[in-house]
Amino acid sequence: MRAAPRPAVVAAQAAAAVVVLLLLLVIVRLPWAGDLGMHAATVQRLRHDLVDPGNPLVDADTPSPYYSPWMLVLGCLARVSGLSVFVVLRLAALAGLGLLVTGVWRYVRTLTGHRAAPALALLSLLFLWGTALFKWSGFYGLNSLALTVSYPSLFALALAFHLWAWLARAVRSGAGWGVWPGLGTLWAVIALCHQFSGVVASLGAVATVVAARPGRQVWLRLGGGLAVGLAVLALWPYYDFFALFGAGDGLEAVHRPLYEDLLGRYWLVLLGVVALGMRAWRDRWDPLVLFFVLGVVVVTVGGVSGHYAWGRALPAALIPAQLAAAVEACEAGRRGVRVGWACVLGAALALGAWTQVGTVGYVVKPRDLPEAVAEKYRRPWTGYHWMTRWVGYGDVVMAREGRPARQIPAYGAYTVAPGYPDFFLPDEGRRERAVRRYFADGTPREERGEILREYGVRWVVDTGSGGAGLREVARGPEGQVLYAVVR
Repeated sequence: MRAAPRPAVVAAQAAAAVVVLLLLLVIVRLPWAGDLGMHAATVQRLRHDLVDPGNPLVDADTPSPYYSPWMLVLGCLARVSGLSVFVVLRLAALAGLGLLVTGVWRYVRTLTGHRAAPALALLSLLFLWGTALFKWSGFYGLNSLALTVSYPSLFALALAFHLWAWLARAVRSGAGWGVWPGLGTLWAVIALCHQFSGVVASLGAVATVVAARPGRQVWLRLGGGLAVGLAVLALWPYYDFFALFGAGDGLEAVHRPLYEDLLGRYWLVLLGVVALGMRAWRDRWDPLVLFFVLGVVVVTVGGVSGHYAWGRALPAALIPAQLAAAVEACEAGRRGVRVGWACVLGAALALGAWTQVGTVGYVVKPRDLPEAVAEKYRRPWTGYHWMTRWVGYGDVVMAREGRPARQIPAYGAYTVAPGYPDFFLPDEGRRERAVRRYFADGTPREERGEILREYGVRWVVDTGSGGAGLREVARGPEGQVLYAVVR
């Protein structure tokens, strides 16, 4: 007869279930912040043209790294079903969350058989961060995940957990040749879907293989799988993956904030670092220890050398520490040690959860939240659905840098300058200068007119009274006004 689950196991699983339920409710709301507009715009272009979608943000025929296998699937879904882009992104979020939960469960099972470990691992991944809120694509704290759950970065990271689990079993069992091409293809899909998560996945894969210390035959099969993965990367038709290695210089300023306030953002992870030290004492070839070391080396070299984009590899240091903290609570020596460790981990998770409790505001009206919780809530952005009655698909809109340029393409329109750095857009700088010149005080009317004609602008979104050559059409939130360009 099967023994009943221990109360600790039930508590961990129940807590994880509550958090997953919260994320499901967040997906229904799909709060807008960060890069949601870029991903919505990408689906928009693919639903209209699967073969040659062009630049997702501006009216130019250029490739884009956002045209990944996952976005191609979503574009096909939008095209065939007729569902709106935002409904498709909600479905993407459901798929990504499901893959993450199952991926964590599968990977943790390769580390321990304890029944509470997968639930504790999921909770640690979401809450074992710091007490300074931090949101960034590819960083999976609860608050950050709530705003990025529909992004390709989550899909790629979730697949990475499945890759590590599959790879660990293949290496240990000496799997036959048929398994390795699948592993190589999965690795390539992760890299194509989100390049930074591809780096994290690669570091975790290296740690998994090295920790197993396989024989020559496995290394040969692994090489075959890697060759298949490289072929997939080289043959992907929507953009040149290997050209991205020359894009670093344009990304350093954007990623420099990743190296700021490291202690405030991550100090709870130090508990996991202690856990890694315990694991290293028992086995210097421990996969989590090797994974952590590789991640720290990459991030440190990036910070020292000024290649701040390498900071996107931080999850390669965070994930193994967070998982180690969870696993040690289940396996750390004698019962008294495990109980003590579990109590410390529980306190750290509670503190991390309180830090991110404002996430509840995405499913509960902020005015209904307790004051202490409402203070931690950060309002998402307001969308531009108010202008879709007039602005059609493919229309070019003159909009300021920042949120307007990041959001408007989500509804099918183009902006003059892209809202995000675009390595494949040769006239990016010229477009940005044109936008700044158009909105600058004192720019002559004739010059503004020339800019509008050069880029085929039909609409202008701005605050204020507009100007000559513009006709007010509609007003939106935060004082924004939609103007039609009078020809």
